[in-house]
Amino acid sequence: MSLPAEISFETLTPEIVAKTIDHALLRPDMTIDEVVAGCKLCAEYQTASVCVKPCDVKIAAETLKGTGVDVGTVIGFPHGNSPANVKVFEALQALEDGAVELDMVLNIGHLKSGRLDKVLGEISQLTSAAKAKLPTCCVKVIFECSLLTDDEKIAACKLVEEAGADYVKTSTGFSTGGATVADLKLMRANTNPSTVHVKASGGIRTLDYLIECLQAGADRIGASATAAIIDDMRARKAACSSGQPTESAQ
Repeated sequence: MSLPAEISFETLTPEIVAKTIDHALLRPDMTIDEVVAGCKLCAEYQTASVCVKPCDVKIAAETLKGTGVDVGTVIGFPHGNSPANVKVFEALQALEDGAVELDMVLNIGHLKSGRLDKVLGEISQLTSAAKAKLPTCCVKVIFECSLLTDDEKIAACKLVEEAGADYVKTSTGFSTGGATVADLKLMRANTNPSTVHVKASGGIRTLDYLIECLQAGADRIGASATAAIIDDMRARKAACSSGQPTESAQ
């Protein structure tokens, strides 16, 4: 489901909002029952995908089979410190288990050390291997923007584009900061919108902020407050239809 050319509360629908969301089920203490419940929530709300830990990919794929909700997972999560060959192995195993989207954390230390060749190499290796196994696989590269300078973010954008990955992504949600409007605008301005998409993740807990992120250039949102966000959208739309004022709208 495509986003409207002009993004605002008025032009969005609950269905469009749902299809921007990757519902995150990544807490380290999350039980299998909670994962299954979260997947069922994704099916109910018809999100774009669920994003689970690698160990939960099989159960997510089984739970969501036939629902139209994609299964994604994280690679090298949350710090990006695994060697490239380990990330590739992790990615291929995830695809074997039923994932179709991969959110990999780049090697932050190598990026900050100026070892752009190493960073490009790992993104390229993973992207090539994943797409050789599953051509429709979607590869997203997590920057952890709160740990980077603007120049480092721009450099990372160029590496992702060169490597042929599909998305640049702001954050893991497990570091010192999450998605900011400034970072999203920077990432959108430094990637080709026809080949690279932008995912906002970390701290997106309200409908208003989700809309701000979309307006700043994101076309996918990582969130765990999915039900609250979509329920708020439904309630506000219903209030508008009945002529009642809404508390807030972008």
